[in-house]
Amino acid sequence: MGDLRLVELSAATIVAVNNMSLKPGQEEYLSPVSYGIAATVVNPQTTWQRVVVDGEEVVAFVSGNFDLDDPQEHFRSVLWRINVDADDQGRGVGRFAVAGLLEEARNRGMDHVNVIYEAGEGGPQAFFERVGFTPVGETEYGEVIAEIRL
Repeated sequence: MGDLRLVELSAATIVAVNNMSLKPGQEEYLSPVSYGIAATVVNPQTTWQRVVVDGEEVVAFVSGNFDLDDPQEHFRSVLWRINVDADDQGRGVGRFAVAGLLEEARNRGMDHVNVIYEAGEGGPQAFFERVGFTPVGETEYGEVIAEIRL
């Protein structure tokens, strides 16, 4: 792992984010149904989006939302998305991105962060458990709700 930094998503970095590659089979786990529905009503002032840069190369994207007024508890403090380029997976980039999001949550006074994902072979569950998330429930669509306490 080189010199990892979190920087704000910008016009200069969004192209690189859109061109990141996935490992075979990961595309089916990109975005749970619940996120697609909730994303239509996200407040831009509560959304937090960053890219992970290694040197000058964009290697990951992480997005969260922190909104204590959200009517659904599991969306009040949530890791929306994390994508690590296929070539950079397994190097601690994802763990670094999650740590940055957890720090932001703490700075905003949150006491936990949730993540929602679809269970399945090759899915993100093992990663989320390795970085400290514990399954605590299920959405109305059958997706796993996992939580990490801060």
